[in-house]
Amino acid sequence: MPQSPIPTTEVIIAADCWQDQPDAEDVIHRAILAAAERVDAEVGDAEIAVMLTDDAGIRTLNSNWRGIDKPTNVLSFPALQPTGPRGDDDAPRMLGDIAIAYETMRREADEEQKPFDHHLSHLTVHGFLHLIGYDHESDAEAEEMEALETEILAHLGVPDPYADRERLD
Repeated sequence: MPQSPIPTTEVIIAADCWQDQPDAEDVIHRAILAAAERVDAEVGDAEIAVMLTDDAGIRTLNSNWRGIDKPTNVLSFPALQPTGPRGDDDAPRMLGDIAIAYETMRREADEEQKPFDHHLSHLTVHGFLHLIGYDHESDAEAEEMEALETEILAHLGVPDPYADRERLD
């Protein structure tokens, strides 16, 4: 049986505020699918966990893992993978975890006058790209990552999230 290009994705609702967004899980699954189909990475045998949390939860994660004591919109935690060939009996590999904060995400969507689902799609794609090695530490990395995000989001019918901002030179 051929391997699916789509990683297994578990969505964990860790904060009650997400109950107001009953379509959030579907939005996340569509965003992961679109990203997985458009990247040059083998992710079909992998697993991802996406935790939908609140500002307090993501602030704790941000403080513990990055030393930054404030909430943020999304955090990604790529899993460390063993090297070498995988055997047929190996369990699926863990690609990593993504955490998304409701209040910060809602505020950003409102301030930028974007539909909530569009911003959720963007943050999910952004987090997924971090899991497979993309970053935005340098201008060149940011430009590459933003271009890929924009391409993936276009396939979801989401406008370029960077269109209202000056592009990096």
